[in-house]
Amino acid sequence: MLEYRYEVIMKSIPIVCKTTSSINAFRSACDKSSGEFVSVILNTHDEVISYFNYELPEIKIIDFGDKGLDTDELMKVIHADPWLLFGGIIAIVNDHAQKGALEKKRDPNILLVLTRKDFEVNTERLLRILTRNKQFLFNRGMQQQMNTSETGSFISDNDPIDILFYCNLITSYLYNTNRINDEGRSAIQSALMELLLNAVEHGNCKISYDEKTEWLSAGKNMLDLIAVKSKLPEALGKKVYISYEISNMRTRISVRDDGTGFDWKKRLEKEFEAGLHGMGIKLAESFVTSVAYNAKGNEASFEIANQRDSTNSIPVIMQEQQALNFEDKQVVCRENEPSNDLFYIQAGKYAVYVQRKLVTVLNPNDIFIGEMSFLLNDRRSATIISIGSGTLVKIPKMEFITLIRQNPHYGIFLSRLLAQRLARQSNQTVQIRTEFNKIKKELDNIKETGM
Repeated sequence: MLEYRYEVIMKSIPIVCKTTSSINAFRSACDKSSGEFVSVILNTHDEVISYFNYELPEIKIIDFGDKGLDTDELMKVIHADPWLLFGGIIAIVNDHAQKGALEKKRDPNILLVLTRKDFEVNTERLLRILTRNKQFLFNRGMQQQMNTSETGSFISDNDPIDILFYCNLITSYLYNTNRINDEGRSAIQSALMELLLNAVEHGNCKISYDEKTEWLSAGKNMLDLIAVKSKLPEALGKKVYISYEISNMRTRISVRDDGTGFDWKKRLEKEFEAGLHGMGIKLAESFVTSVAYNAKGNEASFEIANQRDSTNSIPVIMQEQQALNFEDKQVVCRENEPSNDLFYIQAGKYAVYVQRKLVTVLNPNDIFIGEMSFLLNDRRSATIISIGSGTLVKIPKMEFITLIRQNPHYGIFLSRLLAQRLARQSNQTVQIRTEFNKIKKELDNIKETGM
């Protein structure tokens, strides 16, 4: 398996906030991060938009509880251009009522919603989570661009903040990298949350059925009971282990706890009955398919099929450009043709031929077609033919240059995309060279042995 390693030395994390106590808690946590993170304080609308556009931060902290900040307007800007500004928001709110209202919106950009008190108490904890998972967080989509499988794992404490963060992190990542659609995001989020809660409640914290019933009957929040139980001696040190394997075709997620397990076969045979609780396994199975358990009963996993040939959202600056629809086997451009238009791939697949030989197939994950002739002002280096139906946005070179002059932050982002393309090609070259050397060594051995 091809692996791509990306090391982050230091990251700036912006906090959009005017409340002194929250700013101070964040600054203090960054100061204690041993140089991993640097705080950036933003509190005016123009300042925020400028920073987001030019720095393209993967993680953003936004104070939705501060009445002096127009967060609705800020979110409109983010939603208007998800191609550039998607994902990675940790939201601060004033109270549980506001927290519930924001969570009900199920915004795919928001990883976690915390009350101000919880944020200020747990800021160091949040940064530790970010530190442990910085390669995943700050390299969003890189492996997908490089057409490689992504495997990894997270180790979560029993604290509800950790559970919510990892659940939203995984589903947000799959959604924002076009592996799942909105319906799939909702299903996976629900299934994963059920499995995570089961692992913490029954596996690590040993919360009994009757204890949970009594708690819920009193109208109390289950996460509050977990917070209490997770601090008891018998639960301390126990973890929840989340592993993932994401390929082009499918995603597999597993959840394991440090508990003694349970008789999952008996639980699955039970008829589905509505009630306060007790049907988490059935609920998980109703959201996704292929839910499986290990023999001990302390690990559950499920698989989902990734959506293929998904449709890209069109960047704001390109929405006025001409969209071209292609049918199967239509020619987009021909090799040696004297044209240098850039094509943004909105939908479909496109075969790339060089000297009549198929060299690759492009799809929406590749973002662009024709960047070589576009950048070098040269003739087309390949013939591009559509595979099935598709849509491309045609951008003449001079119009694109004008767009970049008017929106220079897009130039930064496009440079990153081209750097990813170059990194992918470099890794492919290394892989080919490795295979070549392996074959050469085998041939040399054959010659030496005379066999």
